[in-house]
Amino acid sequence: MFQFTIATTDHPTRIRFVSNQTLGDDQIDFTNVDDAGDFPLIQQLFYLPFVKHVRLTENWIEVERFDILEWADVQDEVASQLADYLNQGGQIKKQADQKEAITVYAESTPNPAVMKFVCSKRIVGEVYEAKNIDEAKSSPLATELFHKPYVKEVFMDENFISITKYEIAEWEEIMQDLRQYLRDYIADNKAVVTGDASPKENAPQTVYAGTALEIIQIIDQHIKPAVASDGGNIVFDSYDEDLKSVQVILQGACSGCPSSTFTLKNGIEQLLRDMLPGKVEAVTAING
Repeated sequence: MFQFTIATTDHPTRIRFVSNQTLGDDQIDFTNVDDAGDFPLIQQLFYLPFVKHVRLTENWIEVERFDILEWADVQDEVASQLADYLNQGGQIKKQADQKEAITVYAESTPNPAVMKFVCSKRIVGEVYEAKNIDEAKSSPLATELFHKPYVKEVFMDENFISITKYEIAEWEEIMQDLRQYLRDYIADNKAVVTGDASPKENAPQTVYAGTALEIIQIIDQHIKPAVASDGGNIVFDSYDEDLKSVQVILQGACSGCPSSTFTLKNGIEQLLRDMLPGKVEAVTAING
């Protein structure tokens, strides 16, 4: 049975959990959950919101916390969780030939033509969208999805994929097939996008200031999270100071959604008008 004792360090934000059994062969440092992809035990630690850095050695695990709490408040619980995880069959490191345990579940969106498939791991580093197979050249996953006759568009962001279907199919007929396909594809660690996947990677970067910058900050902080939860994305396009109008690009489930106009006028436009009085009067959208 695994047991962990607690040992302090010279740094107040770092603490060691010393094991009564061997944990590994080498010293390895991890800075985020993606670094720990082959170490399920370490991933468990990064699921805790206060964990900043983890070091794994043969005999102990050193954890550095963010400065939002004190170790005395949580150290005993963390030690207990580590022991429980391992004693219940959890792995320190995955076997070389072992498939990653992946879950994919489907969520409906306000757009009846779009289904959001949420994965249990991060799959892309930034927004990726393909309207057709020609635009999917930098995404092996999107390319394969377009070979399915009912797939019309593909949108990806962090840990989800929004798929737009043609009217020839009903979600009840194809949803399980898509879930199984995505789960197997990701579990096999196949490439989702290539290094040049960002369509804006080589485009000149615009530096915004003044009201345009304020609008971008409001969109990023207050609007994007809600839009992402519906399987879509919103991107600032332009601001006309004379007309006090904002133009945005809607992507994923938001593109072509029957309710997008209502959301735009009664949600996004109203929020910007309230937060930037006298600077914004209207918001219009371009479907991405």
